[in-house]
Amino acid sequence: MDAHATTRRWTLRVIAPVLAGVVGLLTLFMSPWTDSAEAHGSIVNPASRSYSCWERWGDDHMNPAMEQEDPMCWQAFQANPNTMWNWMSLFRENLNGQFQQNIPSGKLCSAGDAQGGLASSLDNPGAWTTTNVGSNFTVELYDTASHGADYFQVYVTKQGYNAQTEALGWDDLELVEETGSYAPAQNISFDVSAPGRSGHHVVYTIWQASHLDQTYFICSDVNFG
Repeated sequence: MDAHATTRRWTLRVIAPVLAGVVGLLTLFMSPWTDSAEAHGSIVNPASRSYSCWERWGDDHMNPAMEQEDPMCWQAFQANPNTMWNWMSLFRENLNGQFQQNIPSGKLCSAGDAQGGLASSLDNPGAWTTTNVGSNFTVELYDTASHGADYFQVYVTKQGYNAQTEALGWDDLELVEETGSYAPAQNISFDVSAPGRSGHHVVYTIWQASHLDQTYFICSDVNFG
């Protein structure tokens, strides 16, 4: 047998696993950048339902204590964990501002079953964890992709609405703020005022992103003290 051929085959047997390992490492290190490029955003204060669940339980979602301590997050994780892990993607496209025509009452918190229906657990009424707010509070968006905004519309449920027994409908909401446009940024915040309320309410934020006709629909549970 040719000595050079034998040497080449031996060299390939040694190099091939090394190359495979290098490719694997490159894939591992590149994947977070891929995920970031495809990411979006949500309201993080007062925390959206999905972000709130992910923040508390994302790395502990198998903990059986969640069922008793945080039953609404528990039922959402049981229905599909991706609802929380993909908390940035409650959006619809090409609605042309026709929100009430395309997002039916009872499906507002899932953006009309966005994410292929995976987020429908967010529509379920119940004892969602709340953020304490006053009559005047600040809404904060975190947007990893820096889409910017044509505008935000912020609605708050009317006094008398029961978030623990009623799925959210358009008739339950009062528009309390409509903003102007915002330049692309990862963090956007603005103030709203919703007087005359007490107890558990839902803040419903509609974020019209600037980069294309992409609209986010976000439920945040709050407690007016």
